[in-house]
Amino acid sequence: MLLGTRIKEKPPHFQSSEKIFVFNFKTGHETNVLTAPILIPMQGSINDLHGRLMLLHTLPYFVESDLKKSLYQFIDEETKNNYDKEAEAALEKLKSSDWNTEQLVNAWAKAYHETTLEYARPEEPSWDEDFADVYHDLIHSPASETLLNLEHNYFVRVSELISERDMELKKLQERQSVEMDKVMQELGKTLTDQDVNSVAAQHFDSQQVLENKWASELKQLMTIQKQEYQEWVIKLHQDMQNPNNNTVSEEIKVKQSQSTVANERVFEERSLLEESFTIHLGAQLKTMHNLRLVRADVLDFCKHKRNQQSGVKLQRLQTALSLYSTSLCGLVLLVDNRINSYSGIKRDFATVCQECTDFHFPRVEQQLQIVQQVVLYASAQRNKKLKERAELSNGNGGNEDKSKTGERNPSNILPGEFYTTRHSNLSEVHVVFHLCVDDNVRSSNITARDPAIMGLRNILKVCCTHDITTITIPLLLVHDMSEEMTIPWCLKRAELVFKCVKGFMMEMASWDGGTSRTVQFLVPQTISEEMFYQLSNMLPQIFRVSSTLTLTSKR
Repeated sequence: MLLGTRIKEKPPHFQSSEKIFVFNFKTGHETNVLTAPILIPMQGSINDLHGRLMLLHTLPYFVESDLKKSLYQFIDEETKNNYDKEAEAALEKLKSSDWNTEQLVNAWAKAYHETTLEYARPEEPSWDEDFADVYHDLIHSPASETLLNLEHNYFVRVSELISERDMELKKLQERQSVEMDKVMQELGKTLTDQDVNSVAAQHFDSQQVLENKWASELKQLMTIQKQEYQEWVIKLHQDMQNPNNNTVSEEIKVKQSQSTVANERVFEERSLLEESFTIHLGAQLKTMHNLRLVRADVLDFCKHKRNQQSGVKLQRLQTALSLYSTSLCGLVLLVDNRINSYSGIKRDFATVCQECTDFHFPRVEQQLQIVQQVVLYASAQRNKKLKERAELSNGNGGNEDKSKTGERNPSNILPGEFYTTRHSNLSEVHVVFHLCVDDNVRSSNITARDPAIMGLRNILKVCCTHDITTITIPLLLVHDMSEEMTIPWCLKRAELVFKCVKGFMMEMASWDGGTSRTVQFLVPQTISEEMFYQLSNMLPQIFRVSSTLTLTSKR
């Protein structure tokens, strides 16, 4: 019996040649021959090739070990022969050419030094890494309160500047409103529609100039504060390393600012509803996790809490302590497919980020610019692969894919995709996951394969690989309630997200080895208390909640 198959494995560098693998075996009195053309050198797995040959030709079990041994021997010999031929051809080409031998040797030596770890230069630590180590040491030392007081002083200055900006913009808008009322009264008498449009354009230009002026001042102030803060932190750390320095105790006594902010921009404190649960997940080795159901605004986890007794004050010591640790906090923010901060929740989030200088990471605008560049590069690579695939395919399928690709804006992301931003100036969050969703999340017929749900799975996987142990997830996949979100809609959506997140958390055990985590399910602030407690009763029915035991002694 003659068996034949064709195995193609494309090598990355060397010129491949096809060799015929022949394997003889007997079944009873019958002699069988297996032939398989294989491209040498082979870059795939020989074990996989062996398994495919056994399965494809339903070979008897007793030839498995002989086939594997013969296959390994054949590929090893043919690969050596192929490399020998390549080397001999290269040497013959070198002998017959006019290349300078000394230059060639130098080029080989340089390539060897650059690709061999033994000769590699040690990586020099960057400024960000040095500052991170210094800050981590100081925030866990008696100087931690001093650092927070200094950050508070800078925060007060930024708040004063923002208040001045808001006041000037408000005055400009009031003045422009009065002017527009006068113009509208003269419309049809001494002024025409063109005059009204001209005045409106002037008002818009004036407002843009004023906003740009304040944005420039705010950016400059934050840049100066960041530089001063980092230099002061480095100097303080150096002084603390010297045990004979008596000025350290005086240096860390930074007087807390007593300045008050005019027209203080106090955030409204709303009633907070929350329920906490402890669960155990896993088949054999169970892992304990903490779950919280919270009714709040999503930006409440980013805004700095205001204390009426001490004015404006940062309440984020725990966040600062865990900034460079293995216990980071993350937040899922639902956004559209455009990477900017011009409208909606993205603009509100950017406004909160501007409340305080970020002393460790780039400004959110700079991070979004980097994300935009990465998205453009990824889109170009994706379109290139789709184009190559369409050229290889036959029929209309390739043309349809090409037309669909052409309609998509390369600077936008798809639903289910997300990008991250890092922050040290938010109250309870270190990492924000900007998850792209579309209007489909408002429908009642989404499934576990919806892009938004799969995006949550990928976010949880990133949390496992990047030491994010606390993550806040919008339970209903929306930040605001609308008319179509009835009680049955909310219950159905919550059940779907609960079950999916439970499955994803059970997958975590294989991702990170079973690390205990805290997952916060966030519902919109406008949801009713009745609806909140219905969701609270649903959670322990889906998750396995740990029950307490009451021990009593018998009398």
